[in-house]
Amino acid sequence: MRLRNTILLTLAFFLGLSALLLAQARRENADVAVVANADVPVDNLSIFEVRHIFRGEKQYWKSNLKVVLLVPPEGAHERDVMLNVVYRMSESEYKQYWIGRIFRAEAISAPKTAESSATAKDLITRLSGCITLMNAGDVRPGDKILRVDGKAPGDKGYPLR
Repeated sequence: MRLRNTILLTLAFFLGLSALLLAQARRENADVAVVANADVPVDNLSIFEVRHIFRGEKQYWKSNLKVVLLVPPEGAHERDVMLNVVYRMSESEYKQYWIGRIFRAEAISAPKTAESSATAKDLITRLSGCITLMNAGDVRPGDKILRVDGKAPGDKGYPLR
């Protein structure tokens, strides 16, 4: 009886661990959505425009609404996609980039960093003009997902992977 329970517990542990690792692998291969507050006056951006916005080179939307950048936390898959695809920089180059912009008075501060996807979800709905990157699987119904180069997350050729 003891041996049987031990075997069952071990099997349950490894099945749970396998499911957790599979879920993590799916999350790390998931598309990253560009999500904006509902008042942001665009529905589609080119990858060039995404870069321009996230590099702080565009500070206002067409409606004179201030762009509020919210970036994913270090270690997140979304942060890796942001650094590799949007900025084309390493983490240290990204930090140096923003220090330089602040030093040259081109920016007041670096973008705000969301502590978690839950924080990003909350802030994206509350902050007017806010834009962020989040795992497409974490986007809630009703959130405003911006297309990139005319493609939505999940579409063939979507650039933020």
